[in-house]
Amino acid sequence: MPGPAVGAELLPLFPLQAVLFPGGLLTLKVFEARYLDLVARCMRSGQGFGVVCLRQGAEVGRSKRPTLFESVGVHAHIDEVDGDQAGILKLRCTGRERFRLEGAPSQQADGLWQCAIGEVEADARELPAAAMFETVKALSNAIATLRERGQLPFVEPFRLDDAGWVANRWCELLPIPLSAKYKLMALEDPAVRLSVVDGYLRDKQVVR
Repeated sequence: MPGPAVGAELLPLFPLQAVLFPGGLLTLKVFEARYLDLVARCMRSGQGFGVVCLRQGAEVGRSKRPTLFESVGVHAHIDEVDGDQAGILKLRCTGRERFRLEGAPSQQADGLWQCAIGEVEADARELPAAAMFETVKALSNAIATLRERGQLPFVEPFRLDDAGWVANRWCELLPIPLSAKYKLMALEDPAVRLSVVDGYLRDKQVVR
């Protein structure tokens, strides 16, 4: 894999054993010095950071095993910060555009990871195919149920007329392996992503 271009801007990375999707909601509890400093810089600059899924390694501290990242991540924008607890920040973030790691991530002296990146084109907005009607309807019903319980995990506005948005929200809800969530997030065709989700839901008889 070629290294980053000379002078390329390095994006600070927050590795997680989770997958953030564009348009998704992410809550984080930050207490390590490297991430507290990162949040302070983000709040001053108005910029976000990159969330990448770990294939190997630890979210916090330093792992004895090599830290391995998936190659596609998502920009996270900090929407809210709660600093009521001393030494701990609670963040509410929203997923934005995807990016691709260019070269190998490097680790600063304080342990913060960073890497040069290339942007991944956002999903084209397109209507779900007619064959996806039941899957869209089932998500609408799930949203209504979660709202009634006060457990809504999605950021408004809801875009049930957008195939990529519907697919992403289902991916967040489904009890599928982390590797499968990552592959779906990285899939660049939103109609294909929704079709895969639809097939899974029909296989599990969630929709008919």
